[in-house]
Amino acid sequence: MKQWVYKFSAEKTDGNKDMKALLGGKGANLAEMCSMKLSVPPGFTVSTEACLDFYKTNKEISKEIKDQVLESLSWVEKLTGKKFGDVENPLLFSVRSGARASMPGMMDTVLNLGLNDKTVLGIAKKTGNPRFAWDSYRRFIQMFSNVVLGVNTSHLESNLEDLKEARGVHEDTDLTAADLEELVKVYKSVLLEDHGIVFPQEPMEQLWRAIGAVFGSWNNNRAMKYREMNNIPHDWGTAVNVQSMVFGNMGDTCATGVCFTRDPSTGEKKFFGEFLVNAQGEDVVAGIRTPQPINNDSKMESNKHHKTLEEVMPKAYADLVEDYKMLEKHYKDMQDIEFTIENGKLWILQTRNAKRTVNAALKVAVDLVAEGMITEKEAILRISPEDLNQLLHPRLDPKAKKTLIATGLPASPGAASGQMVFTSAHAEEWHKAGKKVVLVRAETSPEDIGGMVASSGILTARGGMTSHAAVVARGMGKPCVAGCTALVINEKEKTLTVKGKVYKEGDFITFDGANGEVYEGVVPTIEASITADFATFMKWADGVRRLKVRTNADTPEDTKTAIQFGAQGIGLCRTEHMFFAPERILAVREMIFAENEKDRKKALDKLLPFQRSDFAGIFKELNGLPANIRLLDPPLHEFLPHNEKDQQELAAVLGINVNAVKERNDALHEFNPMLGHRGCRLAVTYPEIYLMQVRAIIEAAIDADKAGIKVLPEIMIPLITEVREYSMIKEECKAEIEKVFKEKNHTVKYKMGTMLELPRACIMAGEIAKEVEFFSFGTNDLTQTTFGLSRDDAGKFLPTYTQKGIYPRDPFVSIDQDGVGFLMKHAVSEGKKTNTAVYAGICGEHGGEPQSVEFCHKIGLEYVSCSPFRVPIARLAAAQAALRN
Repeated sequence: MKQWVYKFSAEKTDGNKDMKALLGGKGANLAEMCSMKLSVPPGFTVSTEACLDFYKTNKEISKEIKDQVLESLSWVEKLTGKKFGDVENPLLFSVRSGARASMPGMMDTVLNLGLNDKTVLGIAKKTGNPRFAWDSYRRFIQMFSNVVLGVNTSHLESNLEDLKEARGVHEDTDLTAADLEELVKVYKSVLLEDHGIVFPQEPMEQLWRAIGAVFGSWNNNRAMKYREMNNIPHDWGTAVNVQSMVFGNMGDTCATGVCFTRDPSTGEKKFFGEFLVNAQGEDVVAGIRTPQPINNDSKMESNKHHKTLEEVMPKAYADLVEDYKMLEKHYKDMQDIEFTIENGKLWILQTRNAKRTVNAALKVAVDLVAEGMITEKEAILRISPEDLNQLLHPRLDPKAKKTLIATGLPASPGAASGQMVFTSAHAEEWHKAGKKVVLVRAETSPEDIGGMVASSGILTARGGMTSHAAVVARGMGKPCVAGCTALVINEKEKTLTVKGKVYKEGDFITFDGANGEVYEGVVPTIEASITADFATFMKWADGVRRLKVRTNADTPEDTKTAIQFGAQGIGLCRTEHMFFAPERILAVREMIFAENEKDRKKALDKLLPFQRSDFAGIFKELNGLPANIRLLDPPLHEFLPHNEKDQQELAAVLGINVNAVKERNDALHEFNPMLGHRGCRLAVTYPEIYLMQVRAIIEAAIDADKAGIKVLPEIMIPLITEVREYSMIKEECKAEIEKVFKEKNHTVKYKMGTMLELPRACIMAGEIAKEVEFFSFGTNDLTQTTFGLSRDDAGKFLPTYTQKGIYPRDPFVSIDQDGVGFLMKHAVSEGKKTNTAVYAGICGEHGGEPQSVEFCHKIGLEYVSCSPFRVPIARLAAAQAALRN
């Protein structure tokens, strides 16, 4: 019989940490901690396979799975000496999701399951603490109503707030047992009167419905959006962990908390965390009460006057220190640990590799190597290449004038400026309208995921360093300031009040997630600086990668930036980008309007010095690194004015009638210009365009060479489909280059090759390779032409294709390895058969995307090329590809 359910306890455990695919990350780690003999409340995990089966069977839990759950439940009852549903000594459960990849806050949890009108009395009598029993019951009704019954619990929460106001208290903990018993009655009446729901009293019904709801939460909107954002497959499913409850809300000898074995913002080697006395786990991350620091290292401005766990419960704190050291040593990585203290006894509820900022990740990786815990190669595989993106962007200018209005917790570093919005819906709307926004909330919840994605940063009035906002923002690499208690947010009026001053939605605000400071208006930024840990880490990465990493750049400034980020040359210089400056575009337009070759050459002569100057600047910055220069690629109509005013101005400059301009526009119009008169096809009809460009390249190269600057130009002819196309243009270009050599009495080495961006060119690569010295894949166009998709229009429907699993990922984001990849692999293989010296690279936008980089490594490319800021990402992806393959 197939095993669907896996038990865990200190006495017996069915799983281990390597079973994440089956048990989810949480279930695998619960099993592993049990095998380490840590104090983990016993329970069982319903596997991810059971989740997939649930969706196959019309969202029903099969009898076979139910039988295994019942057998496991009976086993937990024997271990704990409690009975599920028993009136005198009831066993209660937490029911939690647990996917194989961490998805904090995205799926659902139910605590205190098994409580009803009878078992609550049993708990009250057994513990001698009626307040605890009724508090647990009201929490259970709230969570079950939200997660399982699908009720918006804001009505229930407002009843809680109304009761506190009526009793004249501020904290939930100030309510009495009688208050909470009354609240339970109110909750049940709200469910019945407003929603027509009788709250279920049968514990087994509660359990089956909760397991089904957690399976169902795998496909809730926020979970799906999170997976899409983090490239987590939709077909993994989630496990469900059913664990016997231990209670942090039984009184002043009880507590609950979250801790990190190192600082998640900086990576510093210090034990860091927060806790609350007389609370349950959700209270710490919800931001309802200000959490206390676990030790002096965890003190912040907001909690520096609170007592630490070390002071309040020294024995439990000492046990926690012992356990965190054991867990970090065992997992060889920084851990995020959830714990509960019940009547002075420490229980570990969860451990996982902690979410951290990329600066912290680099420091932790470098430190763990120094501490002998992991090797350099293991460290390289620890960091997601995409996470490096967080390092490479601007921060606030320390010299700029700033108007400080408030200070909160530095929850996730980085600078964010934007217009304030107070709801996630507005954040998404404004972002779509092209506005840069900052999401300002009292506190965030998982429902805010869309608004958090759309925002440049997140600012909250409540919550600690382990709040939802803080954890999710750190995972996204977004700046976040949390727990900024000076903020008074009125979501209804769309205002933010700080110290009596009112700011409205749409007003600009800036904050620094590194120090928690919030400023009025927009504060200027400066470029990010690279840390010593980053340099060390990238040196390790460069030591193992085989693929070279170049950049896509067409200005000296971009070239310089890319080289600072470690680029090994230019893989794509788009020469058409040099034509759009105001003093150049007129000469281009003159060339387009010329009626004969002589007049075209006259106009092109005006462009020559500009092009030569551009190449000279690029060669100077490269200083010996290769420069792959693509000759003119776009269709000529892109350079023409299309509105009336610009057309009249051009007519006046050229001394022609405006109707002539319009007629030329009409003559150049194409129904499908991306497949029209562009690329090498321009050179077939107007050879003088490419001849001007190669002259500019070679003249600049000769000047640089004479000045002692080494040059390695690679001249690339785009959009070929036929070897004869390439051969004809190559011979014309070589003849022009020989002319320049004679005129200058000086030669330089250069190479000529082509861009493979059409399926036929890839198919014919064996023939083409006989004539070229290199080829580079233009995967943007190759993807368009292979799929028959327009990348300018496909965005309207491609997201639906990925959501429905038709395409695993957007093929313009990550190379389609089965189709486009097949053509690339064929081209490399056939090309090298006929010309062993030919080398190949990639210069489409895929060149900086980690999965695409790994594919390029596998098929034997020599280099990838990407935008300057993605060069470090590609370097790390190339290193990881080498280690994995």
